[in-house]
Amino acid sequence: MYGKAETIALLDQARIAYELYEHEAVFTVEQAHAAGIPHQELGAKNLFLRDDKHRAYYLICLPDKKDVSLREIQGRLGSRRLSFASEKDLRSMLSLEPGSVTPLGALNDAERRVEVVIDQELVDAGRVTVHPCDNTATVLLATEDLIALLREHGHDVCVVNL
Repeated sequence: MYGKAETIALLDQARIAYELYEHEAVFTVEQAHAAGIPHQELGAKNLFLRDDKHRAYYLICLPDKKDVSLREIQGRLGSRRLSFASEKDLRSMLSLEPGSVTPLGALNDAERRVEVVIDQELVDAGRVTVHPCDNTATVLLATEDLIALLREHGHDVCVVNL
């Protein structure tokens, strides 16, 4: 299972350049901004969603300043009706706690049930800040490195203009 230490070790092992910022636990974008985490312009918010049949699960990563409705995301993905996945699903599928949702959590999805969706705006920005599977730290890394790492570990990553 990937927690903070294991995720950082994986980034080191993969020789991915990153900057690590340790901070108090943050559970919302507002708390992250208040904590003074650097590179706020590259911040991401992450949504763990499921369809109404509990068949498709999505980890959506988009700029933290962007407001997109679930209906809009559903339309862009061509999925059935979406809602937030349960805390139980978050723990069992991604081994994450609420407030720690991150695309890096897909590394814990051994069954490969969760599709990672990254907003095109984050790709265009070139870099993104995300939690390393723990909301007491944030890493800044190249968005393409994040996508490549997830794909190298067998995870579907879809880039969509949300």
